[in-house]
Amino acid sequence: MQCVILAAGRGVRMRPLTDTTPKPLLCVAGRPLLEYTFDALPDEVDEVIVVIGYLGEQIRAYLGESFRGRRIKYVVQDKLEGTAKALWEAKPLITGRFLVLMADDIYVKEDIEKCLEHEQAMLVYKQTQPSSGGEVVLDANGNLVDVVERDSIPAGKLVGTNVFILTPEFFTIPPLKKSADSPEYGLPQTVVEMSKRYPVTIVEATRWIKITTPEDLQAAETLLKS
Repeated sequence: MQCVILAAGRGVRMRPLTDTTPKPLLCVAGRPLLEYTFDALPDEVDEVIVVIGYLGEQIRAYLGESFRGRRIKYVVQDKLEGTAKALWEAKPLITGRFLVLMADDIYVKEDIEKCLEHEQAMLVYKQTQPSSGGEVVLDANGNLVDVVERDSIPAGKLVGTNVFILTPEFFTIPPLKKSADSPEYGLPQTVVEMSKRYPVTIVEATRWIKITTPEDLQAAETLLKS
């Protein structure tokens, strides 16, 4: 099975740490975030496609052509226009159903394995405290309705983790913008549109450590040690 890891972003909110180091190579508890991403990969994944951009050669040098027994391929997102456009860069290499996740958040392997039980799936997390992100809206039957970008999402609401199980049918849907006035094309919003034709199962994560700011690195280290 293939996995696409999105690792092209500039990590603007991580500055100055990302001035010379790509965000996926910043460390938590002495290990780069990218290693935690590989920790979460199901055993079924035998090939990883990494979408690189900002300081991408550092990521290529770190992973090489094989990492932890998995083949590594690279595609470059020259114009950073959001996660949906990033995934489209990998389209020529996709051969079947595939996993997508970010290179700079920390996931639980068992949660992703639960996603694999479904043809297509989206991993969500119930907020424990307010934060920004994509609020996931479901109907009364638990079906995906929308993902709305908000500056503050209350505790108890569902947010997207940017983990997906997708089929090649995803690429029949043109990328959608995160919001009407956004310059970026959002992967969650595009998946919402796709779900109108091809069902997407919602799976709730047991844990998700979102890494956005330098303070999040310290908080993640505390969480992992506990």
